Amino acid sequence: MDSNLAVVYLGILVALLTFTVVTVFVQIFKTRRVEGSLSRLRKKLTKDKGTTQEYYELGSIYLEKKVYSQAISLFQRALKSAEEDGEENLAPIYNGLGYAYFAQEQYDLAIRQYKEGLKLKPDYVTALNNLGHAYEKKKLSTQALEMYEEALKFDPKNATAKRRAESLRRLVVA
Repeated sequence: MDSNLAVVYLGILVALLTFTVVTVFVQIFKTRRVEGSLSRLRKKLTKDKGTTQEYYELGSIYLEKKVYSQAISLFQRALKSAEEDGEENLAPIYNGLGYAYFAQEQYDLAIRQYKEGLKLKPDYVTALNNLGHAYEKKKLSTQALEMYEEALKFDPKNATAKRRAESLRRLVVA
């Protein structure tokens, strides 16, 4: 009986260690991939004019690293590049720019960027959620609820919009 218990404990320990090792290696590979992209894009963009996608990717990496001023600059360059090239898929760039402003608590600027993205792509659920969140931070509960409900029209299973809309309904009705 005691040897069976020891085997079970040992098995659990080995499983936990295996899980930990796999998790650490996955994180290492993910970090290496991001750092490789960061290095490659920075090197290329210091030498040459980049594409809209390259500016957007580098801006997204800086967002992930919480270097918001750099991200804002790169998203603005992505928008300029897209205008020069006549590209049409600008909504994600405006959303990224809005998120960078939001993270710096510049809610009015964030709202403006989210709205610009939604003009171009009204069914962009991520921007609707982000706009709702920015309205919440500005204590504009009615507008926030409208944005979450709009997001739910396009994606009825959106967990964030469901949760926030339920919470705001109670606030707005009360």
